[in-house]
Amino acid sequence: MNTDMNGKTEIKSMDFAELQAWIESLGQPRFRAKQIYQWIHQKHVDDYEQMTNLPAGLQNTLGALTEWVSLKTEKKQCSALDGTRKYLFALNDGNMVESVLMRYHHGNSVCVSSQVGCKMGCRFCASTLDGWVRDLKPSEMLEQVYRIEKDLGERISHVVVMGMGEPLDNYDNLLKFIRLLTDENGLHISQRNVTVSTCGLVPQMKKLAEEDLQITLALSLHASSDEKRKELMPVANQYTIKEVLEACDYYFARTGRRISFEYSLCGGVNDSDQDAEALGTLLRGKNCHVNLIPVNAVQERHFFASEQKVVREFKNKLEKLGINVTVRREMGRDIDGACGQLRRRYQKNAENPDN
Repeated sequence: MNTDMNGKTEIKSMDFAELQAWIESLGQPRFRAKQIYQWIHQKHVDDYEQMTNLPAGLQNTLGALTEWVSLKTEKKQCSALDGTRKYLFALNDGNMVESVLMRYHHGNSVCVSSQVGCKMGCRFCASTLDGWVRDLKPSEMLEQVYRIEKDLGERISHVVVMGMGEPLDNYDNLLKFIRLLTDENGLHISQRNVTVSTCGLVPQMKKLAEEDLQITLALSLHASSDEKRKELMPVANQYTIKEVLEACDYYFARTGRRISFEYSLCGGVNDSDQDAEALGTLLRGKNCHVNLIPVNAVQERHFFASEQKVVREFKNKLEKLGINVTVRREMGRDIDGACGQLRRRYQKNAENPDN
Protein backbone atom coordinates (compact mmCIF):
# COMPACT_ATOMS: atom_id res chain seq x y z
CA MET A 1 0.00 0.00 0.00
CA ASN A 2 1.39 3.41 -0.97
CA THR A 3 2.35 5.82 1.81
CA ASP A 4 4.08 9.18 1.68
CA MET A 5 7.10 10.26 3.74
CA ASN A 6 4.74 11.37 6.53
CA GLY A 7 3.23 7.90 6.73
CA LYS A 8 -0.06 8.90 5.13
CA THR A 9 -1.91 6.50 2.86
CA GLU A 10 -2.12 7.45 -0.81
CA ILE A 11 -5.80 6.67 -1.28
CA LYS A 12 -6.28 7.51 -5.00
CA SER A 13 -3.73 4.89 -6.02
CA MET A 14 -5.55 2.09 -4.19
CA ASP A 15 -7.51 -0.36 -6.25
CA PHE A 16 -11.02 -1.30 -5.13
CA ALA A 17 -9.95 -4.42 -3.22
CA GLU A 18 -7.18 -2.54 -1.41
CA LEU A 19 -9.56 0.25 -0.45
CA GLN A 20 -12.12 -2.23 0.89
CA ALA A 21 -9.50 -3.93 3.05
CA TRP A 22 -8.17 -0.62 4.33
CA ILE A 23 -11.62 0.76 5.17
CA GLU A 24 -12.46 -2.41 7.07
CA SER A 25 -9.17 -2.07 8.99
CA LEU A 26 -10.48 1.27 10.25
CA GLY A 27 -13.54 -0.47 11.68
CA GLN A 28 -15.82 0.92 8.96
CA PRO A 29 -18.47 -1.11 7.11
CA ARG A 30 -17.40 -2.54 3.76
CA PHE A 31 -19.93 -0.52 1.72
CA ARG A 32 -18.12 2.71 2.60
CA ALA A 33 -15.29 1.68 0.29
CA LYS A 34 -17.58 1.65 -2.75
CA GLN A 35 -18.97 5.08 -1.84
CA ILE A 36 -15.49 6.55 -1.48
CA TYR A 37 -14.22 4.85 -4.64
CA GLN A 38 -17.09 6.26 -6.69
CA TRP A 39 -16.61 9.76 -5.30
CA ILE A 40 -12.94 9.65 -6.29
CA HIS A 41 -12.99 7.77 -9.57
CA GLN A 42 -16.42 8.56 -11.03
CA LYS A 43 -17.37 11.97 -9.63
CA HIS A 44 -13.82 13.35 -9.30
CA VAL A 45 -14.48 15.35 -6.13
CA ASP A 46 -11.81 17.71 -4.80
CA ASP A 47 -11.94 16.79 -1.11
CA TYR A 48 -13.67 14.59 1.47
CA GLU A 49 -16.19 17.26 2.43
CA GLN A 50 -17.82 16.80 -0.97
CA MET A 51 -18.49 13.12 -0.17
CA THR A 52 -21.91 13.99 1.18
CA ASN A 53 -23.04 10.46 2.05
CA LEU A 54 -20.10 9.90 4.43
CA PRO A 55 -20.39 10.72 8.15
CA ALA A 56 -18.44 13.83 9.20
CA GLY A 57 -16.33 11.70 11.54
CA LEU A 58 -15.19 9.45 8.69
CA GLN A 59 -14.47 12.48 6.50
CA ASN A 60 -12.20 13.84 9.25
CA THR A 61 -10.50 10.47 9.74
CA LEU A 62 -9.79 10.15 6.03
CA GLY A 63 -8.40 13.68 5.93
CA ALA A 64 -6.04 12.92 8.79
CA LEU A 65 -4.81 9.55 7.54
CA THR A 66 -4.49 10.04 3.76
CA GLU A 67 -2.54 12.00 1.22
CA TRP A 68 -4.93 13.67 -1.22
CA VAL A 69 -3.30 13.78 -4.65
CA SER A 70 -4.68 16.56 -6.81
CA LEU A 71 -3.37 18.34 -9.89
CA LYS A 72 -3.66 22.08 -10.37
CA THR A 73 -4.11 23.50 -13.85
CA GLU A 74 -1.37 26.10 -14.25
CA LYS A 75 -2.07 26.82 -17.89
CA LYS A 76 -4.44 25.71 -20.64
CA GLN A 77 -3.90 26.37 -24.33
CA CYS A 78 -6.44 25.75 -27.09
CA SER A 79 -5.37 25.18 -30.68
CA ALA A 80 -6.91 27.52 -33.22
CA LEU A 81 -6.29 24.84 -35.85
CA ASP A 82 -8.19 21.84 -34.51
CA GLY A 83 -9.49 22.51 -30.99
CA THR A 84 -6.80 20.45 -29.30
CA ARG A 85 -6.17 21.51 -25.70
CA LYS A 86 -2.83 21.34 -23.90
CA TYR A 87 -2.74 21.44 -20.12
CA LEU A 88 0.17 22.29 -17.86
CA PHE A 89 -0.48 20.60 -14.52
CA ALA A 90 1.27 21.28 -11.22
CA LEU A 91 1.82 18.26 -8.99
CA ASN A 92 1.66 18.42 -5.21
CA ASP A 93 5.46 18.76 -4.98
CA GLY A 94 5.63 21.65 -7.47
CA ASN A 95 6.82 19.60 -10.43
CA MET A 96 4.99 20.04 -13.74
CA VAL A 97 3.68 17.74 -16.45
CA GLU A 98 1.81 18.36 -19.68
CA SER A 99 -1.23 16.52 -21.04
CA VAL A 100 -3.18 16.88 -24.27
CA LEU A 101 -6.86 16.52 -25.14
CA MET A 102 -7.62 15.55 -28.74
CA ARG A 103 -11.16 15.48 -30.09
CA TYR A 104 -11.95 12.90 -32.76
CA HIS A 105 -15.16 11.68 -34.38
CA HIS A 106 -14.79 8.45 -32.38
CA GLY A 107 -14.55 10.26 -29.03
CA ASN A 108 -12.37 12.36 -26.75
CA SER A 109 -8.81 11.14 -26.32
CA VAL A 110 -6.31 12.23 -23.66
CA CYS A 111 -2.55 11.87 -23.99
CA VAL A 112 -1.08 11.55 -20.50
CA SER A 113 2.45 11.80 -19.13
CA SER A 114 3.93 8.96 -17.07
CA GLN A 115 7.05 10.67 -15.71
CA VAL A 116 8.32 14.14 -14.88
CA GLY A 117 10.80 14.50 -17.72
CA CYS A 118 12.37 11.51 -19.46
CA LYS A 119 15.70 9.69 -19.35
CA MET A 120 15.51 7.96 -22.75
CA GLY A 121 17.24 10.78 -24.67
CA CYS A 122 15.53 10.41 -28.07
CA ARG A 123 17.22 13.01 -30.27
CA PHE A 124 14.10 14.64 -31.73
CA CYS A 125 11.98 14.78 -28.55
CA ALA A 126 11.52 17.77 -26.23
CA SER A 127 10.45 15.73 -23.19
CA THR A 128 13.98 14.55 -22.55
CA LEU A 129 15.67 17.96 -22.78
CA ASP A 130 15.60 18.72 -19.06
CA GLY A 131 16.23 15.15 -17.97
CA TRP A 132 14.26 12.83 -15.73
CA VAL A 133 13.08 13.95 -12.30
CA ARG A 134 10.77 11.21 -11.01
CA ASP A 135 8.06 8.71 -11.87
CA LEU A 136 4.40 9.63 -11.62
CA LYS A 137 2.15 7.77 -9.19
CA PRO A 138 -0.93 5.98 -10.55
CA SER A 139 -3.08 8.72 -9.01
CA GLU A 140 -1.08 11.45 -10.78
CA MET A 141 -1.65 9.77 -14.13
CA LEU A 142 -5.34 9.32 -13.35
CA GLU A 143 -5.67 12.92 -12.26
CA GLN A 144 -4.63 14.13 -15.73
CA VAL A 145 -7.64 12.30 -17.18
CA TYR A 146 -9.97 13.38 -14.37
CA ARG A 147 -9.00 17.08 -14.51
CA ILE A 148 -9.45 17.18 -18.29
CA GLU A 149 -12.78 15.34 -18.20
CA LYS A 150 -14.03 17.74 -15.54
CA ASP A 151 -12.85 20.78 -17.52
CA LEU A 152 -14.34 19.49 -20.76
CA GLY A 153 -17.65 18.40 -19.24
CA GLU A 154 -17.68 15.39 -21.54
CA ARG A 155 -16.64 11.76 -21.16
CA ILE A 156 -13.10 10.73 -22.05
CA SER A 157 -13.29 7.51 -24.07
CA HIS A 158 -9.67 6.93 -25.14
CA VAL A 159 -6.35 7.31 -23.32
CA VAL A 160 -2.87 7.17 -24.83
CA VAL A 161 0.19 7.06 -22.61
CA MET A 162 2.45 8.96 -25.00
CA GLY A 163 3.17 12.16 -23.10
CA MET A 164 6.29 12.98 -21.11
CA GLY A 165 8.33 9.97 -20.01
CA GLU A 166 8.82 6.34 -21.01
CA PRO A 167 5.78 4.47 -19.65
CA LEU A 168 7.49 1.09 -19.34
CA ASP A 169 10.28 2.70 -17.31
CA ASN A 170 7.55 3.34 -14.69
CA TYR A 171 6.15 -0.16 -15.07
CA ASP A 172 4.42 -0.90 -11.75
CA ASN A 173 2.72 2.49 -11.52
CA LEU A 174 1.67 2.28 -15.17
CA LEU A 175 0.06 -1.12 -14.61
CA LYS A 176 -1.83 0.13 -11.56
CA PHE A 177 -2.98 3.18 -13.53
CA ILE A 178 -4.35 1.02 -16.35
CA ARG A 179 -6.25 -1.25 -13.97
CA LEU A 180 -7.73 1.73 -12.09
CA LEU A 181 -8.64 3.52 -15.32
CA THR A 182 -10.45 0.50 -16.72
CA ASP A 183 -12.03 -0.76 -13.48
CA GLU A 184 -15.80 -1.16 -13.70
CA ASN A 185 -16.20 0.72 -10.42
CA GLY A 186 -14.39 3.78 -11.79
CA LEU A 187 -14.28 5.45 -15.22
CA HIS A 188 -14.49 2.00 -16.78
CA ILE A 189 -12.69 2.97 -19.99
CA SER A 190 -12.35 -0.05 -22.27
CA GLN A 191 -8.87 -1.56 -22.24
CA ARG A 192 -9.09 -1.67 -26.03
CA ASN A 193 -9.25 2.13 -25.94
CA VAL A 194 -5.95 2.41 -24.06
CA THR A 195 -2.63 2.67 -25.92
CA VAL A 196 0.80 2.53 -24.29
CA SER A 197 3.84 3.75 -26.18
CA THR A 198 7.39 2.53 -25.63
CA CYS A 199 10.76 3.25 -27.17
CA GLY A 200 11.51 -0.47 -26.87
CA LEU A 201 12.33 -1.72 -23.37
CA VAL A 202 12.32 -5.40 -24.27
CA PRO A 203 12.03 -7.07 -20.82
CA GLN A 204 9.12 -4.84 -19.85
CA MET A 205 7.40 -5.41 -23.21
CA LYS A 206 7.50 -9.16 -22.64
CA LYS A 207 6.33 -8.73 -19.05
CA LEU A 208 3.41 -6.58 -20.24
CA ALA A 209 2.38 -9.36 -22.61
CA GLU A 210 1.82 -11.59 -19.57
CA GLU A 211 -0.50 -9.18 -17.72
CA ASP A 212 -3.76 -10.36 -19.31
CA LEU A 213 -4.56 -6.92 -20.71
CA GLN A 214 -6.24 -5.93 -23.99
CA ILE A 215 -4.45 -2.61 -24.48
CA THR A 216 -2.65 -1.57 -27.67
CA LEU A 217 1.15 -1.50 -27.60
CA ALA A 218 2.78 1.18 -29.75
CA LEU A 219 6.49 0.85 -30.50
CA SER A 220 8.47 3.96 -31.36
CA LEU A 221 10.60 2.47 -34.14
CA HIS A 222 11.73 5.49 -36.22
CA ALA A 223 14.35 3.57 -38.24
CA SER A 224 14.75 0.30 -40.09
CA SER A 225 18.41 -0.36 -39.23
CA ASP A 226 20.23 -0.53 -35.92
CA GLU A 227 22.84 1.98 -37.10
CA LYS A 228 20.26 4.64 -37.97
CA ARG A 229 18.14 3.89 -34.89
CA LYS A 230 21.17 4.41 -32.66
CA GLU A 231 21.58 7.89 -34.13
CA LEU A 232 18.02 8.77 -33.16
CA MET A 233 17.36 6.70 -30.03
CA PRO A 234 19.99 5.83 -27.39
CA VAL A 235 17.89 2.83 -26.29
CA ALA A 236 18.95 1.17 -29.55
CA ASN A 237 22.42 0.73 -28.02
CA GLN A 238 20.83 -1.63 -25.50
CA TYR A 239 18.26 -3.50 -27.62
CA THR A 240 18.57 -4.31 -31.31
CA ILE A 241 15.69 -3.99 -33.76
CA LYS A 242 15.63 -7.80 -33.97
CA GLU A 243 15.14 -8.05 -30.19
CA VAL A 244 12.48 -5.34 -30.16
CA LEU A 245 10.50 -6.92 -32.99
CA GLU A 246 10.71 -10.33 -31.31
CA ALA A 247 9.18 -8.72 -28.21
CA CYS A 248 6.42 -7.27 -30.41
CA ASP A 249 5.75 -10.70 -31.90
CA TYR A 250 5.56 -12.15 -28.41
CA TYR A 251 3.11 -9.45 -27.33
CA PHE A 252 0.87 -10.19 -30.32
CA ALA A 253 1.07 -13.93 -29.76
CA ARG A 254 0.05 -13.58 -26.11
CA THR A 255 -2.66 -10.93 -26.49
CA GLY A 256 -3.88 -11.08 -30.10
CA ARG A 257 -3.60 -7.27 -30.15
CA ARG A 258 -2.18 -5.72 -33.32
CA ILE A 259 1.05 -3.79 -32.77
CA SER A 260 1.27 -0.15 -33.78
CA PHE A 261 4.63 1.10 -35.05
CA GLU A 262 5.39 4.81 -34.74
CA TYR A 263 7.78 6.19 -37.35
CA SER A 264 8.77 9.85 -37.15
CA LEU A 265 9.87 11.06 -40.58
CA CYS A 266 12.93 13.32 -40.27
CA GLY A 267 13.80 15.15 -43.45
CA GLY A 268 16.94 13.72 -45.05
CA VAL A 269 17.52 11.28 -42.18
CA ASN A 270 15.12 8.33 -42.41
CA ASP A 271 12.71 9.19 -45.24
CA SER A 272 14.38 7.87 -48.40
CA ASP A 273 13.02 5.24 -50.78
CA GLN A 274 15.65 2.89 -49.37
CA ASP A 275 14.36 3.53 -45.84
CA ALA A 276 10.80 2.78 -46.93
CA GLU A 277 11.90 -0.40 -48.71
CA ALA A 278 13.86 -1.57 -45.66
CA LEU A 279 10.96 -0.79 -43.30
CA GLY A 280 8.47 -2.62 -45.48
CA THR A 281 10.75 -5.65 -45.67
CA LEU A 282 11.24 -5.58 -41.90
CA LEU A 283 7.51 -5.54 -41.14
CA ARG A 284 6.18 -7.64 -44.00
CA GLY A 285 3.86 -10.39 -42.79
CA LYS A 286 3.33 -8.90 -39.34
CA ASN A 287 -0.14 -8.06 -38.05
CA CYS A 288 0.64 -4.41 -37.48
CA HIS A 289 -0.11 -0.83 -38.35
CA VAL A 290 2.41 1.92 -39.12
CA ASN A 291 1.82 5.51 -38.09
CA LEU A 292 3.97 7.89 -40.11
CA ILE A 293 4.60 11.10 -38.17
CA PRO A 294 6.31 14.03 -39.88
CA VAL A 295 8.66 15.07 -37.07
CA ASN A 296 7.55 18.13 -35.12
CA ALA A 297 9.74 21.17 -34.64
CA VAL A 298 11.59 21.50 -31.33
CA GLN A 299 13.63 24.66 -30.88
CA GLU A 300 16.69 22.95 -29.42
CA ARG A 301 16.69 20.13 -31.96
CA HIS A 302 17.78 20.40 -35.57
CA PHE A 303 15.45 17.89 -37.16
CA PHE A 304 12.75 19.02 -39.58
CA ALA A 305 9.71 17.35 -41.06
CA SER A 306 9.89 15.57 -44.39
CA GLU A 307 8.23 17.35 -47.30
CA GLN A 308 4.65 16.34 -48.00
CA LYS A 309 5.64 14.81 -51.34
CA VAL A 310 8.26 12.66 -49.59
CA VAL A 311 5.72 11.58 -46.96
CA ARG A 312 3.23 10.55 -49.65
CA GLU A 313 5.86 8.59 -51.54
CA PHE A 314 7.02 6.87 -48.35
CA LYS A 315 3.45 5.88 -47.54
CA ASN A 316 2.79 4.62 -51.06
CA LYS A 317 5.95 2.54 -51.01
CA LEU A 318 4.91 0.84 -47.77
CA GLU A 319 1.41 0.17 -49.06
CA LYS A 320 2.80 -1.46 -52.19
CA LEU A 321 4.76 -3.74 -49.87
CA GLY A 322 1.52 -4.74 -48.15
CA ILE A 323 1.93 -2.66 -45.00
CA ASN A 324 -1.12 -1.10 -43.31
CA VAL A 325 -0.09 2.54 -42.93
CA THR A 326 -1.51 5.99 -42.20
CA VAL A 327 -0.01 9.44 -41.90
CA ARG A 328 -0.95 10.65 -38.46
CA ARG A 329 -2.96 13.82 -38.35
CA GLU A 330 -0.82 15.96 -36.09
CA MET A 331 -2.98 17.88 -33.66
CA GLY A 332 -2.05 20.88 -31.56
CA ARG A 333 1.05 21.91 -33.46
CA ASP A 334 0.39 25.62 -32.91
CA ILE A 335 0.44 25.09 -29.13
CA ASP A 336 3.42 22.67 -29.09
CA GLY A 337 1.02 19.88 -28.20
CA ALA A 338 1.97 17.40 -30.91
CA CYS A 339 4.17 14.30 -30.70
CA GLY A 340 7.60 14.98 -29.24
CA GLN A 341 6.80 18.54 -28.20
CA LEU A 342 5.77 18.10 -24.56
CA ARG A 343 8.25 19.32 -21.97
CA ARG A 344 8.71 20.80 -18.52
CA ARG A 345 8.45 24.25 -20.09
CA TYR A 346 7.32 25.94 -16.89
CA GLN A 347 10.57 25.15 -15.10
CA LYS A 348 12.59 26.27 -18.09
CA ASN A 349 10.78 29.59 -18.25
CA ALA A 350 11.06 30.03 -14.50
CA GLU A 351 14.82 29.49 -14.67
CA ASN A 352 15.22 31.64 -17.80
CA PRO A 353 12.49 34.30 -17.63
CA ASP A 354 13.75 36.02 -20.78
CA ASN A 355 13.15 32.89 -22.91
